[in-house]
Amino acid sequence: MAGVALLLFFKDGTPVAAVSAEVYRLIGSPTLPAIPLLTAAGYVLAEGGASTRLVRFFRAVFGWMPGGIAVMVAAVCAVFTTFTGGSGVTIIALGGLVLPMLLEDGYPEGFSLGLVTASGSLGLLFPPSLPVILYSVVASVPADQLYLAGLLPGLLLVVLVGAWGIWNGRKLDAQGKKRQPFSWKEAGASFWAAKWELALPVLVVALFVTGFASMVEVSAAACAYAVVVECLVMRDIHPFRQLPGVLVKAGALMGAVLLLLSVAMGLTSYLVDAQIPSQLLDGVRAHVRSPLAFLLILNLFLLVLGSVLEIYSAIGILAPLVAPMGAAFGIDPIHLGVVFLANLELGFLFPPVGLNLFLSSSRFGKPLPSLYRHVVPFLLILGTGVLLITYVPAMSTGLLKLLGR
Repeated sequence: MAGVALLLFFKDGTPVAAVSAEVYRLIGSPTLPAIPLLTAAGYVLAEGGASTRLVRFFRAVFGWMPGGIAVMVAAVCAVFTTFTGGSGVTIIALGGLVLPMLLEDGYPEGFSLGLVTASGSLGLLFPPSLPVILYSVVASVPADQLYLAGLLPGLLLVVLVGAWGIWNGRKLDAQGKKRQPFSWKEAGASFWAAKWELALPVLVVALFVTGFASMVEVSAAACAYAVVVECLVMRDIHPFRQLPGVLVKAGALMGAVLLLLSVAMGLTSYLVDAQIPSQLLDGVRAHVRSPLAFLLILNLFLLVLGSVLEIYSAIGILAPLVAPMGAAFGIDPIHLGVVFLANLELGFLFPPVGLNLFLSSSRFGKPLPSLYRHVVPFLLILGTGVLLITYVPAMSTGLLKLLGR
């Protein structure tokens, strides 16, 4: 991307320093420190015992239901993706833990693979998910409002996947499969064991709603909280022997993300200078009159590109192009951001090159064509959810209005 941007600027006789100027502009963003802080928090939680405790809790809560184990997988993957930011860590970290549970409970292998693959991107809209911060930086919209607006749409997607799990679980009941009975004792014990991890999203939302802290301060609090919990409270990570290595892993990912984001913004800078957004807007206006039709075209556009582009690159390149077009059609910028991120979440599953498909194929040793077949029902279900999010803007803006934001 950097090379293409340099060549394009050079072709037009513009100093190629324009690309590095965009890198400097990114460094100057007041929200930027939130990105490495939240990434570090996610990695610390992922490297500790958070996954095991969360699985135990959600199994105790949902295991008694028809399809309860499937609901548990959707819920725990959503929470874990919230921590790790949709970087694919969820399938790698949780896949080997939850897939055997589904198979042991009697679910068909195809359904189980499809569920784990689809659930690996749930939770992308919940705080403190990293892509929300990136979109906030690139599209210049308030991150706290974007987080609040994404709560109900994100919950809708989790509920839809869970409902499909319940539907399939009822088939197992018809075959005489016995479910795990609900136990208040186990529910209480598992909640107490996972209370620190479960409290993190609540802490972040509370700080947003009260306006007590800025985005960077909330991110710093989340990072400090994760370190204290995993190193000092739960003692899953040794503060001197293991923590530095975990932070190095987080730093390596952040170095890659920030490079991608900065050079993507450099490429976008050329597109803006060449008036590509204006030309796109004129072309869209010439053929599209209705905001509803524009949103449908946007859904298809983001679905395809979201499956091809890495999520951080997609945000860096596409968000500055999409935001002015949405404004021209009178679409609320916060609602547009939720639609944008929900479509990228769906793009993880879109054949032939969705990221989650590759990760599942690698993690479980299954050929990609077989995974395409298994994820189709989930792709249709989540696609329905994305359409509802797109065409019912009150889902994303209603909570903000209720809170007076």
